[in-house]
Amino acid sequence: MSMYGDYIQEVVGDHIYETDQGFATYRFTDDSTVYIVDIYVVPKFRNQSVASDMAASIEEIARARGCTKMLGSVVPSNQSSAASMRVLLAYGMVPESSTNNFILFRKDL
Repeated sequence: MSMYGDYIQEVVGDHIYETDQGFATYRFTDDSTVYIVDIYVVPKFRNQSVASDMAASIEEIARARGCTKMLGSVVPSNQSSAASMRVLLAYGMVPESSTNNFILFRKDL
């Protein structure tokens, strides 16, 4: 794990999944739910299913812990929000709720 991963786990309590192509941070919000907080893909690896592959790895970890639901979110005012929404929808997530500048997506595991 990287120094950033150590920091995320120690300070925030989140988990991190890292590869040479990027990373994803996630947390277990309760016994049945995993929430993907952030996914970052190195620019040269974008549009190659890297984000979906990382989400699938997190899904495997969550299933092993007995989770039945995966959450992800998009902040529409962020620069790459349209791309993030496309990734979540392509991964099989559906909108669950929204507020003025936050959309929560859900996938049943």
